[in-house]
Amino acid sequence: MQVFHSQHGALRYHDLPGRGVPLLFIHGLGCAGSSDFPRVAADPALAGQRCLLLDLLGAGFSDRPDDFAYTIAAHAATVADLLDHLDLPQLHMVGHSMGGAVAIAASSLRPDKVARLLLLEPNLDAGGGVFSRALAAMSEDAFIQRGQRRLARLASCEGSPLWAGSLAASHAPAVHRAAVSLVQGGEPSWRSQLLALGMPRDVVVGERSLPQPALTRLAQDGVSVHVLADAGHAMSEDNPAGLAALLAAILEQDHVA
Repeated sequence: MQVFHSQHGALRYHDLPGRGVPLLFIHGLGCAGSSDFPRVAADPALAGQRCLLLDLLGAGFSDRPDDFAYTIAAHAATVADLLDHLDLPQLHMVGHSMGGAVAIAASSLRPDKVARLLLLEPNLDAGGGVFSRALAAMSEDAFIQRGQRRLARLASCEGSPLWAGSLAASHAPAVHRAAVSLVQGGEPSWRSQLLALGMPRDVVVGERSLPQPALTRLAQDGVSVHVLADAGHAMSEDNPAGLAALLAAILEQDHVA
């Protein structure tokens, strides 16, 4: 595992060696790159592809500073600093859910560093989702004292053991502050930032999540939209092989072009 010492704490990430333009994976709320994406990165469809699996501050193996804001903008700034540290000509950025908003904001900060933006059911607008709204409705203290454990147990009972484990292991203030940030939205909105970016942009929607008009209508604005079969929102858990194959197919378009 590699370490980048940002001004707010150590960001840790798996750097799986390979060729070509690397893929940087950014996880969602209550998740971690070190638990969400290993099966995707190790799939034969992405064989030989360099992949970086990032744990944002407050998640997975990364540091958990109490004085960090944990907003989408704050996370994006640390990712932008990581891009500077990596000193790569370019990389592809893959962001899931909250990580999609982080990826959009980081790409807006370092557009020359991002060759392609691949977003897996990203947050684009204020208001959050069902999970982030429920979290943000609690006080931070209430979430720390009982909300985190309760939601982790609920996730486990509802058949999401991977997410339940990463949620239980996450820094509680980090999860709550990020949820509040998702509900409050960005300024300008992450949707507006996405549409202003010039690199190729792709959005993946899980078949079980349809209909999702807020995402599928992006095709009208020049963003390529793809549907992943046999998957819902937790697509790296539901269908990791299918997700790997879809990402590989999208990247292959660049070689054909």
